[in-house]
Amino acid sequence: MIVNKIKILLADDELDIREVMAKKIAHEGYVVVTAEDGEEAWEKIKKEDPDVILLDLNMPKMDGFEVLKNVRENSTSSKWQPVVIISARTELEDMQKGFSLEADHYITKPCHIADVLKAIQLMLALIPQRKSQKEMDSD
Repeated sequence: MIVNKIKILLADDELDIREVMAKKIAHEGYVVVTAEDGEEAWEKIKKEDPDVILLDLNMPKMDGFEVLKNVRENSTSSKWQPVVIISARTELEDMQKGFSLEADHYITKPCHIADVLKAIQLMLALIPQRKSQKEMDSD
């Protein structure tokens, strides 16, 4: 399957998870950029301008909540960048905090790669709707 150079940023501090997920996502035809901590994730988001961001919460240097907040408040991207949190944090408070910071989806670990791939497809399907909504809001 060829997916027209759609770029996915995968941020997770666990090397095994990062490598396995990156390989599986790339196998589906996506370009995958990885980051091992929150600071690197934020720098790569600014530099690489990914189409979808997959974000762990428990990362060194800057946690996933801070990265998400930066994406929503300080992004220089002209496009909507959907953020999928993939985290071992299963508490309702963590999920609510993620959604209050405008995460688009929340997957708890351990998870199946099929769930991650479905979330990516869902986020990509919603991008045209978000563009339309943004255009209507600016009128």
